[in-house]
Amino acid sequence: MRTVALAVTDGMLHFELSIACEVFGPAPADVTVPWYDLAVCGSAPVRVGGFRLAPEHGLDRLTRADTVIVPGWADVDVDPPADLVDAVRAAHAAGARVASLCTGAFVLAAAGLLNGRRATTHWAHTRVLADRHPRVTVDPDVLYVDNGSVLTSAGKAAAMDLCLHLIRLDHGSAIANTVARRLVVPPHRDGGQAQFVTTPVPAPDNAPLGGLLPWVLERLDEPLTVQDLARRAGMSSRHLGRHFKSVTGTTPLQWLLTQRIRHAQELLETTNDGIDSIATATGMGTATTLRRHFNRTVGVPPDAYRRTFRARSRSTEQ
Repeated sequence: MRTVALAVTDGMLHFELSIACEVFGPAPADVTVPWYDLAVCGSAPVRVGGFRLAPEHGLDRLTRADTVIVPGWADVDVDPPADLVDAVRAAHAAGARVASLCTGAFVLAAAGLLNGRRATTHWAHTRVLADRHPRVTVDPDVLYVDNGSVLTSAGKAAAMDLCLHLIRLDHGSAIANTVARRLVVPPHRDGGQAQFVTTPVPAPDNAPLGGLLPWVLERLDEPLTVQDLARRAGMSSRHLGRHFKSVTGTTPLQWLLTQRIRHAQELLETTNDGIDSIATATGMGTATTLRRHFNRTVGVPPDAYRRTFRARSRSTEQ
């Protein structure tokens, strides 16, 4: 079982801490793969918002974890405790994957883990992070950043996105989708999606995307176009594009491509279908088109993704 350690101290944000506990705590009833062993680590009992928390382990436990999660740090004008910073740095040096939620990025930056790396945090604090740590490339416009062994997320809901992303890396899209359904949250929002959309989301009775998006997800095998989506939504293509951008932070075509790639990942993980069949099932048309988009989006060809995922799954089961 993969050990996930939460690094806690006084001044942490309880919302982000709760998200991590909920996602990496007891496995959902319908998840059968070996799940995570969650360890809450701190040097002493801590106050988290209006709650008192007694960690089960000391901060030295972080060096024996596979993944270390640093929840949000409430007061970014105060330096995080030296023992926490040292423990997070030591855990990464020992080989742990380290992820921060929201302003937990300030702890990772203080530990030097973000130097020379791209990172993000809550949009309201990105300028402070950039000014205080000039060696960090701060991106204020994304939900999360994955640097492999070091990951950072924006605030609140984006923390959930990053946690689900970690499950997707460890167990694949199908398991991540199962967890998302249990939590009643979207199964996947791309890390590059905008943090903050200036136009408010319309009310449900004036939100054509509420009916459009499920309709599209049921027809990913069809060669849908922006015109098809606009016709279904009852608006012009230009109006749909503007509306789509205001609600999702991306374009209709980019969103559609992301859903096709996600579906391809799930089929690669859960079936033995050939690449030609998966290209048809995801609306890509040909294996060549699927390979091109998949490689550009995921970073590896579909065949390599399937081999890597199955090898990782066998290793997890042992």
